[in-house]
Amino acid sequence: MHTADWILIFQQSITDYHKTDDVDTPVQNPYAKGTLEFLMYEKNWIDTVQWHLEDIIRDPLIDPVKALEIKRRIDSSNQHRTDMVEYIDSWFLQQYSPISPAADAAFNTESPAWAIDRLSILELKIYHMQQEATRPNASEAHREACTAKLQVLQMQRTDLSTAIDQLLDDIAAGKKYMKVYKQMKMYNDESLNPVLYQQKQ
Repeated sequence: MHTADWILIFQQSITDYHKTDDVDTPVQNPYAKGTLEFLMYEKNWIDTVQWHLEDIIRDPLIDPVKALEIKRRIDSSNQHRTDMVEYIDSWFLQQYSPISPAADAAFNTESPAWAIDRLSILELKIYHMQQEATRPNASEAHREACTAKLQVLQMQRTDLSTAIDQLLDDIAAGKKYMKVYKQMKMYNDESLNPVLYQQKQ
């Protein structure tokens, strides 16, 4: 599988979410657990729900208590998203573990899964920009501006997916190797966030 397959899975996830368009809708992943397809669908579902949580919290009339609740959901979602990216990278590490890199093999500043993370979010941008480019009650100027932005996003999708495919092909050929660093987020860790650990002293 390459990015063309994953883009279709992202699109399926986005379409499935918008059947209810509700951030509380439970995920119903159609793929077998443990497969890369399962991970890609799960990853995009997290991104899609978080996209809409970010919309909700920007409501200028939102109740402050509700805003705090949404902010904490977004923080939790960010951690879940990071965990899922690292899980996908672990899948790739295992997949390519039999490959012996060439002596002059290099590594990217970005792991495959973090590039795929950007591709997943890019697919959400494309979906929502398409909605805006065709929104009947928007002005013609708005639709034209969004159509121009959509074309740029689609070009970005082509460039990014090509780069990811090339990276994976290079890893498979031993021309590059994976080097993955855990994110080590500190604000969610009770032993590293001073606001949290000072409360226990």
